[in-house]
Amino acid sequence: MNAPSPTLPQASLDDDALAHALASGAAEVLLALRAEVDAAGGSFAAKELKDAGDAAAQAWLAAALTAARPADAVLSEEAKDDASRTRADRVWIIDPLDGTREFAERHADGPLAGQWRDDFAVHVALWERGVGLTAAAVALPAREQVMTTADGVVPDDDSAAVLAGNRPLRIAASRSRPPEFVAALAERDDVELVPMGSAGVKMMAVADATVDAYVHGGGQYEWDSAAPVAVARSRGLVCTRLDGSELEYNRESPWLPDLFVCPPALAPRLRELLDTVGVASVVGADSKVGAKE
Repeated sequence: MNAPSPTLPQASLDDDALAHALASGAAEVLLALRAEVDAAGGSFAAKELKDAGDAAAQAWLAAALTAARPADAVLSEEAKDDASRTRADRVWIIDPLDGTREFAERHADGPLAGQWRDDFAVHVALWERGVGLTAAAVALPAREQVMTTADGVVPDDDSAAVLAGNRPLRIAASRSRPPEFVAALAERDDVELVPMGSAGVKMMAVADATVDAYVHGGGQYEWDSAAPVAVARSRGLVCTRLDGSELEYNRESPWLPDLFVCPPALAPRLRELLDTVGVASVVGADSKVGAKE
């Protein structure tokens, strides 16, 4: 497949603007690959499209970062990890294609049958020593949307209705393999699971108040959550480990076992619910089964 090459962003951009440009450029690359499939009659091998998406988005992002921030380190899902990044003052943490399966999949049935899925994302975040995550963007290419830490948007969430018992707590969940404790929550009358792909899409659904929360215990890596967490925090959301401890980035091992994201008003209630399904047993677990959402 022939990957397009959008114009590289200018080095003069500040970090917030660069994060937006990087996520937007990679999104353009991914959508162009889908368009190529459509132009060829719509027949394709899913694995070929997945591999092409991962490789093309990674190649463009690597070239763009080399051009715009040559002195910065990079941690990417699709590139070999350079241990020297742990000594760097600035590290870009990127996932060129979060939700690879959804990127290469069409809806099988229902009113959207035959249409491309839209629940995949591009993650771009900047970590700075002594500060943490300072700039980030999450692109939802098929929705033509980019959410950033510079947006200044605070969602008008509906926490009061949940706390009053007027509607169930809506939790974003994996379409095919939610953690056992999340599946157990679904048995409650006051909880509703909302299936969707991509960790980034799930967290952005909390960030725009489409759902109330996202909790994960199957394991992820730093690139799965860095950009979405930064954007969610910029909107006032609570983003921690399941036990309430801080999420730390640019560690020697990029493995992050679990995640908790919701509005502050709902955090105590959600933690109570998690305790009822034994979530403490998965906190800190080192199993990497189901690590990729």
